[in-house]
Amino acid sequence: MLDVRFVRENPDVVRENCIKKNTDPAGVDEIVKLDVKRRDLISEVESLKAIRNTVSQEIATLKKSNVNADDKISEMREVGDRIKGMDDELRTIEEKMTEHLLWLPNIAHESVPVGKTADDNVEVRRHGVCGEKGHRVDHLEISKRSGILDFERGSKVTGSGFGFYIGKGARLERALINYFLDTNTKKGYKEIMPPFVVNTDSVLGTGQLPKSAEEMYLVEKDGLYLIPTAEVPITNFHRDDTLTGSELPIRYAGYSACFRREAGSYGKDTRGFLRVHQFNKVELVKFCEPSSSYNELESLVGDVEHLLQTLGFTYRVLLLCTGDMTFGGAKTYDLEVWSPGEQLWLEVSSCTNFESFQSRRANIRYKDQGTNKLEFVHTLNGSGLATSRIMVALLEQFQTPDGTVNIPECLHQYCGFETI
Repeated sequence: MLDVRFVRENPDVVRENCIKKNTDPAGVDEIVKLDVKRRDLISEVESLKAIRNTVSQEIATLKKSNVNADDKISEMREVGDRIKGMDDELRTIEEKMTEHLLWLPNIAHESVPVGKTADDNVEVRRHGVCGEKGHRVDHLEISKRSGILDFERGSKVTGSGFGFYIGKGARLERALINYFLDTNTKKGYKEIMPPFVVNTDSVLGTGQLPKSAEEMYLVEKDGLYLIPTAEVPITNFHRDDTLTGSELPIRYAGYSACFRREAGSYGKDTRGFLRVHQFNKVELVKFCEPSSSYNELESLVGDVEHLLQTLGFTYRVLLLCTGDMTFGGAKTYDLEVWSPGEQLWLEVSSCTNFESFQSRRANIRYKDQGTNKLEFVHTLNGSGLATSRIMVALLEQFQTPDGTVNIPECLHQYCGFETI
């Protein structure tokens, strides 16, 4: 969430940022209007309270002198009623302001390219060579041949967008998760296994609510959401905490299943694992001081690249433009692997610096060691990695002419086999 003072002092900047992020800027004017009313009310309330304090002392003096103070007491009751009415009005105004603030996207960092769609993203670097389709069949065909994935039965048991991992497919999926966790913890991330359901405060804290409500599964009876990513519970692990500067940076790596309704996926390719409602992912989350957050973002991308390189994938790193980046992000890199069977790039990780956008919502602060002041931490996260599209690329990139899939060497000890 943006600081209301920043909005008040920079309304044109906030409006322009909304437009760059394909968001309606109308809320900015409403916030500015409400903020004027709020500050006027605060000033008036403070004046009335000062009068009440002064007259209360006069009443006490009159009573000590046995002088009748009924008129002043009656007058102060009226003042008290006015103060209560204004406090109620002030509370209503602040609630409306918060509601509008929750819909304002984070300010894009100055290094983010301005653009409307994914076509305006900038390729930063590429690793490996994009293979032709050649002998390769897509992941659905190879899965049917080898019996490792079953989306038809997933659809029967649950619905479209769900699948079964079977035999070597299940073992390979488990191997990927364990490899990602082990590799990231060796790099200094602390392993954490979060709940897979969260309350409303948690999804407000990380910014999924209110904007992405339609993308999430809600258990209405209990008021709980199935998590779209482990980012939500792990970031909220420190909600309302005050950390010390010496603790930072804090880095977590956590596995979870992820659940997404994909309400906006109409017209997109939803075959197999290209777009599913449930998938597995290891999430990397960081809490750090503002001065180091952009260095932490680059190292986060580097950690994800290390995973892709050790797996042997052809991949690329994209710097997202303003119109394609996340609502809460200040700067985002996407990492995409090449899918020879689809002849497409598939996103497998999105690494984002949110600066203080999430910590302001979730009230996560730290005490600055230099100034001893309380400041909001910067939060970052990225997939390290999501498995579903990794599975697609693995089955297609490492497929031989006879239909065998060679498993990357780094996974052998985890899955117990070298080929499918």
